[in-house]
Amino acid sequence: MENKKDKLENFKTAISSTVRSLTNSQKLEISFGNQQSKTEQDSIRLPDLQQNNNKLNYEEIRAIADSKSLNYRFSDKKIYKQFEPEGNISKKLYNISEKIRCEKIGTSYFKGVKNNIEKFYYKRISELDLKNSEDKIIESFENYLRIKFLDFENENKIDKKLKTYKKDLNDKFKNKISELKECTLDQEKFNSLISKLISDMSLDEIIDEEEKKDEKNDENESQSKPQNQDQKAKENDEKYEEMSIDSGVPDLENQAKDSDQAEQELEIEDNSRPDLKKRGNTNFGDLKYKSYTEEFDEVIKAEELESENELLRLRKSLDQQLLQLRSFISKLANKLQRKLLAKQNRSWNFDLEEGLLDTSKLPRVIMDPFNSLSFKKEKDIEFKDTLVTILIDNSGSMRGKPISVAAICADILSRTLERCMVKVEILGFTTKHWKGGSSREKWMKNDKPNLPGRLNDLRHIIYKSADNPWRQTKNNMGLMLKEGLLKENIDGEALKWAFNKMNKRKEDRKILMVISDGAPVDDSTLSTNTSDYLETNLKKTVKWIENKSNVELLAIGIGHDVTRYYSKAVKITDVQDLGDVMINQLTDLFVENNKTTIH
Repeated sequence: MENKKDKLENFKTAISSTVRSLTNSQKLEISFGNQQSKTEQDSIRLPDLQQNNNKLNYEEIRAIADSKSLNYRFSDKKIYKQFEPEGNISKKLYNISEKIRCEKIGTSYFKGVKNNIEKFYYKRISELDLKNSEDKIIESFENYLRIKFLDFENENKIDKKLKTYKKDLNDKFKNKISELKECTLDQEKFNSLISKLISDMSLDEIIDEEEKKDEKNDENESQSKPQNQDQKAKENDEKYEEMSIDSGVPDLENQAKDSDQAEQELEIEDNSRPDLKKRGNTNFGDLKYKSYTEEFDEVIKAEELESENELLRLRKSLDQQLLQLRSFISKLANKLQRKLLAKQNRSWNFDLEEGLLDTSKLPRVIMDPFNSLSFKKEKDIEFKDTLVTILIDNSGSMRGKPISVAAICADILSRTLERCMVKVEILGFTTKHWKGGSSREKWMKNDKPNLPGRLNDLRHIIYKSADNPWRQTKNNMGLMLKEGLLKENIDGEALKWAFNKMNKRKEDRKILMVISDGAPVDDSTLSTNTSDYLETNLKKTVKWIENKSNVELLAIGIGHDVTRYYSKAVKITDVQDLGDVMINQLTDLFVENNKTTIH
């Protein structure tokens, strides 16, 4: 008897250790059956082993523990509740889908877990006694998703029972399965899509109607059923609730966390990696975005990347291209200066000894020849505390004419805006290496932890700081022509960097102009995360800057429509148009700001 008890306790200890390992949380408390936990927040409750402590029961507990652990690790409760649909059946299906999403992520890394869950599921469906439409819909839904997501084999027995229902599901879901698979790692996108699909099915209304019809037809039949069948069905229902619903969102009521706790949950994996540095700046609306390590990132001045002689050679190369566009550039610079100066507030000094003749005073001279001629001079007032930052995409796809024209236009803008007393900053963004560099090497040495986040070494370049005049930094513009400089582009983090630089400045008016030729791309990051990982971060960053900051953001897409990212954006097909577009966009901003107050 003592032996049996020890065996039971050893199993509980082993299960608890496994759960803590899978959840990546050593503080997690595991309870069994009606056992009371010390805290209701960081706990997972499992079925009681003592009720049936045989081999089958152990296997079921292991499977349930694995499923709940994966859910605890990969599911954010706040996001889950945000998209939870209305209706009893809809909620159950939504729970199942979230459970399977988490199992999909977890089982791709833990093969033993996959085996445990698979065995438990096949055992459960072999014992099913489906009585009503609700049970059939629920089981059909879970079986269909498991086949599509987890590559479970289709069991003939259950397939026969659920054939009609699964056909209906396939008709509704077949065009969305690939989209759901692509966003498995993006809980927000997955929950939003699956919730909409479930809600559109209107299952709760259908079931209500069917139940009303069946109530009269099946009344006598339901009364004649043997008591043991009812008991068996009840047990199956309880098992289903344990695995399919509760494990989808483990102990929702008991583990409800406040907002601070929810944010901590998002960092479960981060805490397991000491090399993952926490970002010091604002999250820009994207709590899920992270970098595996920032150890190899660099912010560097252009003059530090190359020798003075090499920068001079590259500048001469840029000047050669400037010569070919001499007439175009001259017109561009004059146009910009005229437009900007025309928008400035002007005043005059009168009754001067020299300057422009004040014609308004000529009648006085005519009437009295002894009165001297009156002259006036225009007094210009500079744009009040204005900073313009030009952020240029230094990715490989910009190579050739696009990067040359971008460098030339930035050069022109810098010179011209300086004459108008406007501060100008020119920045560039790329990566130090192709396909990950040192960050990826470190990730591989650390056994390739899943969901690493951004997995490349950033290189942010300062071509011209706001306080340095153009004449001192003009050679830096040529660096953009250097072979081998242009690599990958991670736009979201570049925007954060540029914004934080601008945010430290004292100018009241701040304008950020982004020049890019495409969506953010980094092979190393995208191969280890979701396909839209960088794009989602860019959208959220742009949205935050546009809606919650005093920085005015505009973008120019070269051969690429960037309006899906930026609300103020324009697309150009010919890089020759870049100069005109930059000027028009910039001057339009100043016109708007003459009409409204800048905060």
